[in-house]
Amino acid sequence: MQNDTQHARTRYRERLTPGLPLLVTIALVGPMVALVFVPIGATTALIIGAAASLLLVLASVLLSPSIRVDGTVLRVGRAHIDAQWLAEPETFTGDEARERRGPLLPGDGWHLIRGGVDGVVVVALTDPDDPVHSWTISSRTPDRLAAAIRAARAAVSDQR
Repeated sequence: MQNDTQHARTRYRERLTPGLPLLVTIALVGPMVALVFVPIGATTALIIGAAASLLLVLASVLLSPSIRVDGTVLRVGRAHIDAQWLAEPETFTGDEARERRGPLLPGDGWHLIRGGVDGVVVVALTDPDDPVHSWTISSRTPDRLAAAIRAARAAVSDQR
């Protein structure tokens, strides 16, 4: 049996957590929850409000989608695809990324877009049987993600 540990290593990993302004906004739910429980008691209200803030912030971070390139597989959120079906990735930042997230967003593509994340990587798919023609992925480090996709594509070529 062949050892596939070389091909299964993680080339790239990123979690698309909410930015600081959104986390602060989420945490502000705690004082509102505390106000509801003030008639029961101030200490109880503070404890429940702090717990609500903490739980909501933790949930928003832990439930954030992740992007990974494991060996020759690109995993974005719950979706995954083998690198053999990926074309050359394109990276965009600034106004170009805004255009790719908005007016130039393909209707026949798969998207994982997060507000507050500037970079975008667009990867066309080469599988003729796949109804999706491209993936548009938000990334804080689009150059590193594109490099990992290129390395996964090269690993597929080396395996053939």
